[in-house]
Amino acid sequence: MKNKTRFIPGFLLGMFAMLVVVAGIGVGIYFSDMGINTSDETMATDKAEKKLKVLEEVIDAYYLEDTDKEDLENGLYKGLFAGIGDPYSVYYTADEFEELQQSTSGKYSGIGALVSQDMKTNVVTVSKVFKDGPADKGGMKNGDIIYKVDDEDVTGKSVDEVVSKMKGEKGTKVKVTVYRQSEENYVDLSITRDEVKVPTVEYKMLDNKKKIGYIQITEFDEITGEQFSKALTNLKKQGMKKVIFDVRDNPGGSYEIVCEILDEILPEGTLVFTRDKYGNEEKQESDPSCLDMPMVVLQNENSASASEIFAGAIQDFGAGKIIGTQSFGKGIVQQIVPLNDGSAIKLTVEKYYTPSGKNIHGKGITPDVKVEAGTDEKEDVQLKKAQEVLTGETK
Repeated sequence: MKNKTRFIPGFLLGMFAMLVVVAGIGVGIYFSDMGINTSDETMATDKAEKKLKVLEEVIDAYYLEDTDKEDLENGLYKGLFAGIGDPYSVYYTADEFEELQQSTSGKYSGIGALVSQDMKTNVVTVSKVFKDGPADKGGMKNGDIIYKVDDEDVTGKSVDEVVSKMKGEKGTKVKVTVYRQSEENYVDLSITRDEVKVPTVEYKMLDNKKKIGYIQITEFDEITGEQFSKALTNLKKQGMKKVIFDVRDNPGGSYEIVCEILDEILPEGTLVFTRDKYGNEEKQESDPSCLDMPMVVLQNENSASASEIFAGAIQDFGAGKIIGTQSFGKGIVQQIVPLNDGSAIKLTVEKYYTPSGKNIHGKGITPDVKVEAGTDEKEDVQLKKAQEVLTGETK
């Protein structure tokens, strides 16, 4: 399986003078394998250094409050990446990167809820509250919009920042103010943090008589592959002969993990391939062993990134039908590069393509059977349609 961490080697970090980071002195980053020589940019470097020095002097002389040098420094790094204009390319402080690593491992101390962010409005919404978890016990509900964390307005902040603020040491409390759309009201919640093991895969026999199994994947984390394999094994023991995969509201996750899962269910062939700015391609292949049974995939407008790799491969292989609405449309791959002071950067480095060669960025995966979500919370019309398609009761 492809190891993304080797994509950009040779990052060297030397922390010297404050506020000359962009100039390449504070953080000396050399893309040696890409043939980029920062010494060729001497004139631009001198100009940046001088301007930064002036700005620092103005802040020191006139800004009303005291400033934290570390905050200013981190603001420079974040601003540099904001200047790219890509919402997926960001700088993480050491604390933020540690939080990110915990979240992708599937084990952390926090409130026990999945959240997603609308990339157009930046609104952070609770997509799933884990049953009997801290958030559930504290009264949080699916669909709540996160407004404040410990009385700090988090509107417009990245989902990573919001999640970082809600996480914390086991036994500590966090105040989360949410906007509950069903009540058209703001609600203050007091939640006691606890150790959380994220259940990224849930499964059950949906119809024993028709032998239909159901597997929901909420995110593609490090632990998801193991949980998925366990779900398949248990459902097969229960007599499963048809399966529904549900990636609705799944924001994505690990490129490697989704490829491992696809390798488990699809026959021999190219699962997905990536292409960088220089035209270099790398393919992910599956072996001949596969899940030989009828399958469908449920997706919606919040199914993104790795979820779209999942749905796109199954669709292109002709292994199953896609049911639901148009997916989000994130057809790019990010590389996380740790720096040796504990911080890290996440940078968009490649586009990915479905087996047939489609890049779905900004477009999404088109379902084979379009079904809008119903308004009746008691009836899942998309799931019902998936069952009908599997049993041949509808076209």
